[in-house]
Amino acid sequence: MEDGIAALTRELSALTTPARVRERRRALLALVRQRFQTLGQLAPEERRTAGGELNALKAEVERLATERLRALEATGVQADDAFEPDLPTTPARVGRVHPTIAVLRRVNAFFGSLGFDVADGPEIETDWYNFSALNLPADHPAREMHDTIYVMEPDVLLRTHTSPVEIHAMEERTLPLRVVVPGKAYRNEDTNATNNSMFYHYEGLAVGDDIQLGHLRWTLNAFLDYMFGPQTQRRFRAKYYPQVEPGLGVDLLCRFCSGAGCSVCKVKGWIEIVGAGMVHPNVLSAAGIDWTRYSGFAFGMGLDRLVMGATGIADIRELYGPRMSYVPEV
Repeated sequence: MEDGIAALTRELSALTTPARVRERRRALLALVRQRFQTLGQLAPEERRTAGGELNALKAEVERLATERLRALEATGVQADDAFEPDLPTTPARVGRVHPTIAVLRRVNAFFGSLGFDVADGPEIETDWYNFSALNLPADHPAREMHDTIYVMEPDVLLRTHTSPVEIHAMEERTLPLRVVVPGKAYRNEDTNATNNSMFYHYEGLAVGDDIQLGHLRWTLNAFLDYMFGPQTQRRFRAKYYPQVEPGLGVDLLCRFCSGAGCSVCKVKGWIEIVGAGMVHPNVLSAAGIDWTRYSGFAFGMGLDRLVMGATGIADIRELYGPRMSYVPEV
């Protein structure tokens, strides 16, 4: 090989720091790679001979560099520069926003554009705010232990929805009022594909002069268009909720079976997304509002089911499991 490469090879034994050894090794190996790229210009016999010589030179460079580094280490010479710019780095694990938080931000942005404020409240509530003020009578099934997790029975409990914050808001804020309330809720339920003992709930409330059912229907249709597109099939149906009158449920055609029926929609073909209605006069009165002068609408939805509908996740347990790699885009 050329005298220049041979001379560089001999220099390895004279270098006195690990950084200089590594630098020379990189330079020599770069020259060898350049020579390999020119082999195609040679005749077949010359190519074989030159290729063998280059492979031998590469091995010699690696051997001499390794020996010199070990010798310097044995004599106690410390590395003055351990940084190796030509070595591959360990790929960094870049995080991503959890689907629930991503959907929550989208929902908050939509209702914020309509003038709704985000409200928050305690997760440990009293019977009054969680049930009585919301027109849930004493014999309502939700008060039984198989639904509610009590901290101190019968008055202190983990909230079963975020509706109590609406009562706090009506007591503390002036009218007209528009708030949305995202947050955790708790129920003593068996975990399955669509239910969990802890879940994210999302409530909305508007109270003011002459608020009508048509305002609620327009708001929900605009929201569903925003989240799922105007082509998404939906249905509005009458449904009973103690805190509203009249009440309605909003269902979306199941995206997992297109209405044929599956485990996600419980073979119904439809998935209930929103429960809503006009605020019951008893609820307004419990918050100190004159129901003969003011009216309002309220709606509530399981945010986890909304995430499932937006991302195609078929099992709510995926949102709380340990599979960190399973984070779909929202």
